[in-house]
Amino acid sequence: MAENKRTETTEGRRERKRRQTRERIEQAAMTLFLQRGFEATTIEDITEAADVSKRSFFDYFPSKEEVVFAWQDAFADRLMVAIAARPADESSVAAVEAAITATVIASVDEPGLARGDLIHRTPALQARDQLKYAKLEQKLAEALLLRKGGDPLERPRMRVLAAIVIGALRVGAELWQQRPPSASPQDFAREIFTDLWKMLAEFGDEAKTRR
Repeated sequence: MAENKRTETTEGRRERKRRQTRERIEQAAMTLFLQRGFEATTIEDITEAADVSKRSFFDYFPSKEEVVFAWQDAFADRLMVAIAARPADESSVAAVEAAITATVIASVDEPGLARGDLIHRTPALQARDQLKYAKLEQKLAEALLLRKGGDPLERPRMRVLAAIVIGALRVGAELWQQRPPSASPQDFAREIFTDLWKMLAEFGDEAKTRR
């Protein structure tokens, strides 16, 4: 029993050390990226600043790009949790709006804004940034389908809803770069969704009268 307890403690310490090392690398890299620019910062610069070996860097991140986008998996996971936490009797539309809004707002902090600005002004990162939307769409569709009990008949509807919402999120991210300095993330998110549902209703009316 004592041996098992020591093993669990050792594993906990090991995982904590790995997490701290990963965070130290990420923080050192982002500081350098923001100070010098992404292209001008080398992996050697990052390892020196983080006080780790080059081999250790690659144990955690396969490339410089992956350091910038490390937050994406966490964002997707938080979105899944937010969807799962919505009331079971809530409509899919209401659930996805509330969950996306809460997750986005929680991510709009100073480091997040700085990261977004870095991506926006770095062509090498912009193409990689687009990949996140495909992953988010898949994750969101899975989360929405789980709310429907995994009903296969609901899969097409949930995939379409996820595609629509993530498309709006992509447009919203572009519009966010043009926001007034005083713009509130909460108000901005509400405005995006208000416009989205209005446009979808208008397209639906057009579809009813199509020839």
